Amino acid sequence: MEAMEIDTVVREAPLEVIDSGATLRTGDFNKFNSNEMVVQPEVAKTNGSAVNGNVLAGPRSQSYSVQQHIARQTQALDDAYQAEHEPETRFAAQDSAAGQASASEDELLDGKTAWTMPITQPKLLATGLCYDVRMRYHCELDPPKQRLDFHPEDPRRIYHIYRELCQAGLYKDPQFNVPIIDKPLERIQARSATAAEICLVHTVNHYNFVESTAAMTDENLIHLERMYDSIYFNKLTYSSALLSAGGAIETCKAVVSGRVKNAIAVIRPPGHHAECNRPMGFCLFDNVSVAAKVCNGIQQAFEQDPNVLYISIHVHEDGNFYPPGPYGDHMHCGAGAGLGKNINIPWPTKGMGDADYLYAFQQVVMPVAYDFNPDLVIIAAGFDAAVGDQLGGCFVTPTCYAHMAHMLMPLAKGKLVVCLEGGYNLASISKSALAVTRTLLGEPPDRIELTKPTRFGAATVDMVRVYQCRFWPCLASESKTSTKDALRSYQKQQLCDDFDMMELSVFRERISKSFKNQVLATVNYTDAYDTLSWYREWAINAGFAIIDVNFPNHIADTNDTDELNNDTELENAKRAAERAELAIYLWENYIEPNDATAIFFMGVGSPSREIIHILNNREPPHH
Repeated sequence: MEAMEIDTVVREAPLEVIDSGATLRTGDFNKFNSNEMVVQPEVAKTNGSAVNGNVLAGPRSQSYSVQQHIARQTQALDDAYQAEHEPETRFAAQDSAAGQASASEDELLDGKTAWTMPITQPKLLATGLCYDVRMRYHCELDPPKQRLDFHPEDPRRIYHIYRELCQAGLYKDPQFNVPIIDKPLERIQARSATAAEICLVHTVNHYNFVESTAAMTDENLIHLERMYDSIYFNKLTYSSALLSAGGAIETCKAVVSGRVKNAIAVIRPPGHHAECNRPMGFCLFDNVSVAAKVCNGIQQAFEQDPNVLYISIHVHEDGNFYPPGPYGDHMHCGAGAGLGKNINIPWPTKGMGDADYLYAFQQVVMPVAYDFNPDLVIIAAGFDAAVGDQLGGCFVTPTCYAHMAHMLMPLAKGKLVVCLEGGYNLASISKSALAVTRTLLGEPPDRIELTKPTRFGAATVDMVRVYQCRFWPCLASESKTSTKDALRSYQKQQLCDDFDMMELSVFRERISKSFKNQVLATVNYTDAYDTLSWYREWAINAGFAIIDVNFPNHIADTNDTDELNNDTELENAKRAAERAELAIYLWENYIEPNDATAIFFMGVGSPSREIIHILNNREPPHH
């Protein structure tokens, strides 16, 4: 089986759904008595004010017990599920009985009854929804006194998404009295992942550590929180984490088995930052990776697996964004048999928006995804890139999230799973998840107005294409100089960022394609690796206006068949003529009309010939 994750794309061997049946202690909820830990169901009071939909756990001396609350919530979920599915089961049984009674076996054998192949209409599968209230029991033991200072990975995250889906009429919940769509979401029951399933991705020591938190005292858990990187614990953390991983597993199984056409798993705690041997970054178990492995399947979990393709679009900031380090850069492409199956699209800065993400999808994600041809697509949905999320700092709208999901839906015969990961602005994640879910249900996304990527976005995507085209020929440019052109594009971006240089346009049809990105100038001109880099820096710092020109050795031509075999005398003459033409063009349109009192030419290598050509064929300006 082949599957795909965005954060992740998975390609797998023939499907073998693994359910080891191994028993494991699930952090038995019954061992918590009422004066150790209580949970208030839908309204938690903080400093006398009600926080709708919040579930906070902590030492209290009153209220009812955890086991009572869990029993009530579980029973309610079971009753709702049975009420939803029992009529369909009865109807199917009646049809079966009717079919058997229509003609006896003897009649058919005697030829008295003409037998015809029964015509059945294909069943229109629903979109699945996985949500379990018990995942909200993972919360801070010692929350801050001020409500606004709650940890960003807040239990309300999944409730707000669930409520948004219900209020939109996509799922029938008795507490939301709203009209329901004709084909509402079908509930997928979460379960606790087994130890064997968790250890497909994580070490036994890591699993045992998370399990041990269920028996720790509150004081030890609070102390432990201070020792780890951006993670908190309580006595129900272990059980919630098992449910989150198990929810991802059951959601993927439901899609793979054909029970539902696609699905969204509204689960927490998230898993995308969890390492194989330690929790970090709000995450305990890597839910998506575990689910992919169970269905026979982020980055490091599949780094050497050729059957899993991992694609991640994220803020990197040259390794300074969380989690810091080089693993998220474009040069980490997997290892061993999985080389080329890891693709990072690392934004150099925050502030990326819809057009940047769509450009990354159009130029990298979708070509590679179709080439890989997965059997299952799993989206590790990082809604922390959404507008309004202060941690992510990007500007992706709900409409853009819907478009990205829509582009992935034709893959894997529509077998698409969306698993909640990041996203810490409650309004942003609710609206984004709603837009994605509507798309899964079949609604077309709204129109996006802004479609031109930023220069940072375009340069990053082009850099990734160049680096990955050795593994994915579909990313190679039609031009035979794609690598050189892209390297110059990257150099241009660096010069623009470091020195505020800009591109000077070349308005001549015959040479514009060859010299795109090659002519740059500092902003004050208008009022390469390079052995000349320190001269350039000195001149800019001294206030000189600079025009930086790169004369490529190879002139792009769509008729070229082999760049390396074009070093003929005729080709050399052609290159020299076009370089000379560019030099004269620059002189006539940018240098001669300028009011500069002195002009300095500096050339290295063959471009020196173009400088000599200018001096031999044009009179210097008289000032």
